[in-house]
Amino acid sequence: MTFWRKYKEQYRKNLALSIPVVLTQLGQMLTQLADTIMVGQYGGENPLPLAAVSFGSSMAFLILIGCIGIALGLTPLIGERYVRGEHEACKSLLNNAVIFYTLLGLAVGAAQYAASPLLYYLGQPEEVVTGAIPYYRMLSYSIPFMLCFFGFKSFLEGAGNTKTVMIITLIANILNVIFNYLLIFGRGGLPELGAEGAGLATTLSRVASMVLIIGYFLRHSRYRSYLNGFRLRLPEWQRVRQLLRIGLPIAGQMFLESSAFVGTAVMIGWLGTVALSANQVAITLGNCAFMVILSIGSAATIRISHCYGERNNEELRLATHATYHLVLIWSLFASLVFILLRHDIPRLFTDNEEVIALTADMMFYVALYQLWDGMQNVSVGILRGLQDVKIIMPIAFIAYWLINMPAGYLLGITAQMGPSGFFLSYSFGLGAAALLLMGRIRRDIRQLKKQ
Repeated sequence: MTFWRKYKEQYRKNLALSIPVVLTQLGQMLTQLADTIMVGQYGGENPLPLAAVSFGSSMAFLILIGCIGIALGLTPLIGERYVRGEHEACKSLLNNAVIFYTLLGLAVGAAQYAASPLLYYLGQPEEVVTGAIPYYRMLSYSIPFMLCFFGFKSFLEGAGNTKTVMIITLIANILNVIFNYLLIFGRGGLPELGAEGAGLATTLSRVASMVLIIGYFLRHSRYRSYLNGFRLRLPEWQRVRQLLRIGLPIAGQMFLESSAFVGTAVMIGWLGTVALSANQVAITLGNCAFMVILSIGSAATIRISHCYGERNNEELRLATHATYHLVLIWSLFASLVFILLRHDIPRLFTDNEEVIALTADMMFYVALYQLWDGMQNVSVGILRGLQDVKIIMPIAFIAYWLINMPAGYLLGITAQMGPSGFFLSYSFGLGAAALLLMGRIRRDIRQLKKQ
């Protein structure tokens, strides 16, 4: 059997799931991208508004990503039970997950708002923190709505329905761009809020996402049945334990990985406003490429959880290999784009020549870590599908806190490479994570074959 004939069907199945998720993730990324572009244009040659959004979004993202990781634990649980036809178990998981995630969002949002004065103690320029706090606080209001949305989203993805989430997210992000235009620049008789307006626009778009996805469940009988008997009460501890058993290690891994990027952003902030602004542009572009990687990983979780639920080990092995093939192709393409267009893309974000020049240097190192970033992320997605998630948090700690962060300080500060040195360090941390996670997957597949 030729290589193409062997994997053609696997590519088709993976892409059928991942393309809508790609569009969904890119739609979510458009929120940050729209904020960055519009605030950058609002500031013009003044880098302060862009630096404020950079710092505020980094701090808010670090808190939010842990919550999203917990919510992602629902997907493999639903995937395994959905293919077995366990309707009542899926219904109970959805009911408890939505309530639990919403309550978690309320608690985290309140904590984020209360912690805003602590941002002054992270060594950033005072004017940057002062500009970031209104944006940061505005985002805290959006967390309960976003986590409620993620409860329904994770259920749909576990059931193999990725198109609906794509459509809802695209609608919400079109609304976000409109709200950005109205609230950042003060159009249509509304006040000119600048960076704070970007935060309010993001919050309104997240409320819209929640309303739309609940409306979808209520309108379609196929999913409305899963809401029959839905009760607003405290979640059952047994179901919460199931959600946390999968979700907490995922959240820990995502937090540790994100904290490496956020910690790097904080250290880059020590180098001044121009460096912080360039970091925001470079990391936003890197995140755009990462959203495609994240989507391939999310599709892998769905495929692997379905194969795992059916105990189809040969299909599981082929789906795993096909996932790595797809992410390899995308990572090489993204790296090529970043290298060839590194002097041109930053001009979409700012008119400041210092920021543009520094971003161009950093983009070369963004290109270098694309392959490792892709391999480690889809490996996590595969392990989520196998429900083998306890190992990913220790691996993340070793890769990002023991390798990435110290290497960043040594290269960026001690070796005086500046922001480019910090970005070079990502290759070390992501590479270590990728190799360790891939080794774990090989072990799991060998064990399944023995069974």
